[in-house]
Amino acid sequence: MSNNLQRELSNRHVQLIAIGGAIGTGLFLGAGETIHSAGPSILLTYIIIGLILFLFMRALGEILLSNTDFHSFADVTHTYIGPFAGYVTGWTYWFCWIVTGMAEVTAVAKYISFWFPDIPTWITALFTILVLMTMNLMTAKLFGELEFWFSIIKITTIVALIIVGVIMIVMAYNTPYGTASITHIWDHDGIFPNGMNGFFLSFQMAAFSFVGIELIGVTAGETKDPHKTIPRAINSVPIRIMIFYVGSLIIIMSITPWDQIDPAESPFVKLFGLIGIPIAAAIINFVVLTAAASSCNSGIFSNSRMLYGLSQNGQANKRFGQTNKSGVPYKATFFSCFLLMISVLLNYMIKDAGDVFKYVTSVSTVLFLVVWSLIIIAYIRYRKISPELNKSSKFKLPGGVPVAWITLIFFIFVFVLLMTNKVTLIAILITPIWFIFLTLMYFNQKRKGFKPQ
Repeated sequence: MSNNLQRELSNRHVQLIAIGGAIGTGLFLGAGETIHSAGPSILLTYIIIGLILFLFMRALGEILLSNTDFHSFADVTHTYIGPFAGYVTGWTYWFCWIVTGMAEVTAVAKYISFWFPDIPTWITALFTILVLMTMNLMTAKLFGELEFWFSIIKITTIVALIIVGVIMIVMAYNTPYGTASITHIWDHDGIFPNGMNGFFLSFQMAAFSFVGIELIGVTAGETKDPHKTIPRAINSVPIRIMIFYVGSLIIIMSITPWDQIDPAESPFVKLFGLIGIPIAAAIINFVVLTAAASSCNSGIFSNSRMLYGLSQNGQANKRFGQTNKSGVPYKATFFSCFLLMISVLLNYMIKDAGDVFKYVTSVSTVLFLVVWSLIIIAYIRYRKISPELNKSSKFKLPGGVPVAWITLIFFIFVFVLLMTNKVTLIAILITPIWFIFLTLMYFNQKRKGFKPQ
């Protein structure tokens, strides 16, 4: 049996995986809360964070393309920082997606109950995991197809909202909030209605929205033509953010003034409802259902590849490095899905696990930030250790090391901002437990004689 991944992800797969990673359920469900807290300044927040994450992705892309034997960014940190950093990156990212996957499976179950309230959520959660696991066990290409269509649904919804919104603005459409006009963005207490405090607090919300953007770095080992496909996917990140985030929020706030938006409601549902679409809630429910399923699907894929990479580096059980005839690390996939089954048990035991998952996913977000920071540190080390690879690279981080330091400082800045929120502060206080556990595991394995490759 072969133990090698196969390059089955085409250009269109990777492009849509990149888009899907940049559009989370937070945009559809959480946009009302972010607008309510930051006002129109949220537009500037997304532009700044979008630019920083574009630079982050350029740094990641440059290192991945410098050595096409890298299966993921855990291999990158392993090579340029050290085996312990690779161990921490791989297992932390794996843990992030286990936690996120559990939350998304629960979300899928809740969205299904919108139409079928009599079906217990634990049954829906179990069915979702089994279906996605089966799909992931077949081929990487099938994973790409699923993400392609999940992303198409999200894109279609946002584009429809923008088109409908533009027509309403051009026609000066009358709504219960007045005439639709772009002037609403600055006419209600200006761009910074809640001051700089509200503006800075919005950075933490925006950071949550982009969790998963680094997924391109997990597909590197299974992309058909990485030197062509990965640069194209990364270079289109800014335009995606401008259209999907900034564009849609401009439309929403032009039709409904920011101070009239209910933080508890999805502004997407509200806008479609304003033009007389009675099934607006059902449409958005379907969209967020596919967004949650997409996130869970991505989690299963990335987790199996992380375990595969850790196994290849001698940092996880060697059985996780075994692939089936389609080149899928099937034992790593089984193990990750088995742990996702905890969400089935939680849904069976707890009627409303919302509060539990709110804190658990906050921990996950903090850990994602740690992973992003380790990748940037690896880039700075790569530039120092392998200057010849940087010199020969055709896909470079603009500005090089100084820009990498700016990106790292920005991540630290967001991390500090997380301490100002009660939920995320608890997450920050909890996360050291994970790193202490990882450290003990690492040195225990070393004591037993394992040798990182």
